This record gives sequence, structure tokens and C-alpha cells, in this order.
Amino acid sequence: EVYGSRQGYKGLLDPDYLVRLTPEDVEEITPIGGTIIGTTNKGNPFAMPVRNLAGETRLVDVSDKILENFNRMGFYCHIAVGGDGSLEIAHKFALKGMPVIGVPKTIDNDLEATDRTFGFDTAVATATEALDKLHSTAKSHDRVMVVEVMGRESGWIALYSGISGGADAILIPEIPFSMEAVCKKISDNELHDKDYAIVVVAEGAKAEGGSVIDKGKGETGREEAILGGIGEWVAGEIRERIGKDTRSLVLGHLQRGGSPTTFDRLLALRFGAAAVRLADAGIFDHMVASMPPKMSSVPLEQAICARKKIDLKSDKVLTAREIGICLGDTL
Repeated sequence: EVYGSRQGYKGLLDPDYLVRLTPEDVEEITPIGGTIIGTTNKGNPFAMPVRNLAGETRLVDVSDKILENFNRMGFYCHIAVGGDGSLEIAHKFALKGMPVIGVPKTIDNDLEATDRTFGFDTAVATATEALDKLHSTAKSHDRVMVVEVMGRESGWIALYSGISGGADAILIPEIPFSMEAVCKKISDNELHDKDYAIVVVAEGAKAEGGSVIDKGKGETGREEAILGGIGEWVAGEIRERIGKDTRSLVLGHLQRGGSPTTFDRLLALRFGAAAVRLADAGIFDHMVASMPPKMSSVPLEQAICARKKIDLKSDKVLTAREIGICLGDTL
């Protein structure tokens, strides 16, 4: 039997949030985006936000209660699906004795131990489609369009969609950028009778000597800075420096929705099958990992130890440079 815990670990705290999943329940979900059991990024069981009678919020460790309920209900293992934060929590439960298997899911594709995470390909397809559509309006109005995409510490979505969507400049966290270089690229376009430009910028990109732009910290229990605003900043700099009509667009959560691509559907199903194989073999505290041409697994501790950054000597970066895309540096 398989059960889903609604909204993260809530199902192991409140039985009303626990739902049995039958083959009939899941037989038609492959083309559906999101998650049928819901999710949360605010429910860290080791620091759960709890509001007292005075209306004050404090963080409480409820992990022991979750482990107690897990054992009392007689579950064989826990399969955790998510990015580095979710898998770090899963590893902590493994250290407390819970049999855990991780499945990598994040549109950022920034988990070091796997070649791909599911969700990334769909996000890239969404961003690329947006760039395709923006070309016509940019060209019609001789305008610069700056498109901000997700990517806190790694610029995978920006790089892949920017190359595929014909961007003139791609700005990623791995390369502190120079506005002089970006503006020069736009001005050089005009020398070749191209009076418009498309600039793709990852939300975590920053100018040389600068810092990331954010909207402040999140609420209690999720105090990581909320990134956003770099696209508008870049657009403003272009307007001020070279006088071009420049607009910015934040794709935001559009990248997280929609029907998954064929690649993501297949990858997710392969991850799921591999996770069940690990469970059958009694291999826990591991994450399934895509290591082409095969599916493998790595210890969870290894999976969460580092973010996967873009190799600046990779063929993707070289391709971008060789087809004339500016990456914001002076190379």
C-alpha cells in the first residue's frame, strides 16, 4: 500500500492529511503538472512554525512526533520528493532511524549528484516559449526585452532557454556581469541592422562587485531571502546607459506550472521505479540519481552536500560564446 502525506509532513502529524493512493488514483496523472497531494516549503519538521495564544510564532521541533507516528502506523519506508531543502530534511530523519529514499525534483537542476532533476526540462520549455514570443514584439518596436527566470545559485534555466530561445545576452549567478559588456552587445547589434535584443537573467545573477537583489526574508520557518528584481535593475541600467526602450518581464511561477514535457514525464517515472527498487532491496538514506545511460543512487548526505553549478568550460557555455551570445563578462 502507498500513502501520500498532504502538504509535506502534515500527514504524519494529522491523519486527515494522510491519503491512500491506489493505482486508479494515479493512472492519469502523468500529463498533470504540480502534485496531487499538495506540497509546502514552510513545514520543516525540525523547525515548524507554531503560533501561540498571544499570536506569536515560534519554531518547534516536531520530528520525534512524526517519527513516532510513522512507526506506529507501520510504514515500511518514506520516499521524499524534492530539492536540496526537502532532501536535507529527509536525511535528518534517516539519521533518526527512519528508512528514507530521496527523489530529486527541482526546476533549478542544481543537485550535484544527479545529471537531471525532473521539472527542469519543463521549466526550460516554458521559458524558451516565452522568449520565442517576445522576439516578435521586441523586433516590432525596436525594443530590448529583459526576461528574469528562476535560478538562485545556478543559471541552468537561463543558459538552456537563452541559447534555445535566441537570446543576445544571458546573465547567470556563476558569472558576475558587467553592464558595459551587456550594453556593448546591444549596441553592436545595431551595427548589424538588428535594432532589438533579448536579455535573459537568472534571479540570482549579480553585477561585478555587486550583490543579489531580493525582496527581503520570508516568513518565520522559511527565512531564506526572496529573490527578485534583478531583471528590472538590468532594464533600468540599459535605458540609462544607452537610451534604448527597454522592458522587463518576470516569468516567475509560470516556470513551475503546466503539463510536463515528454522528457520530464519519462524521467519522473524512471525515478519512481528506481526508488521502489531501492525500497525492495532495503537500501535507505539514498537518493535515486540519473547518471546516463543508467539510473543509479547516491547517499543522501552526498546528494545535499553541494549545489550543482554551471561549468564555465562546458560545451554549453562554449556554444553560447561561439554563436555570439554575451554572458556579461569581458571575454
